[in-house]
Amino acid sequence: MSTDTYLAVFLGSKTSPKWAAWHAMPEAERKAKEMEGMVAWKGWVEKHQGAIQAMGGPLGKTKQVDGKGVADIANEMGAFTVVRAASHEAAAKMFENHPHFAIFPGERVEIMPVLPIPGG
Repeated sequence: MSTDTYLAVFLGSKTSPKWAAWHAMPEAERKAKEMEGMVAWKGWVEKHQGAIQAMGGPLGKTKQVDGKGVADIANEMGAFTVVRAASHEAAAKMFENHPHFAIFPGERVEIMPVLPIPGG
């Protein structure tokens, strides 16, 4: 199955050295970096606006449901975006040097195809 739609998941650990360094910055320096990051992220959106199918956004706290019931858990997922691209590689290239990890303390963006539902 081929697809032209891809889910990008922004990941990072709140226990990573990068996150610790971010929060160790003096507040004024961190606020300046936040502004720089927001400007860069807006620029990324403008550059790729034709490919963005769903801007997505930040993800909240996680609940896990299994045979034992419901529990609060933590994971590395922080946000998501859905894009269209000619290939998986092309979709991935859109996120090279993304502000999520180039400026902000995020660690990576994982991109995966959204596959059609069989028989759907």
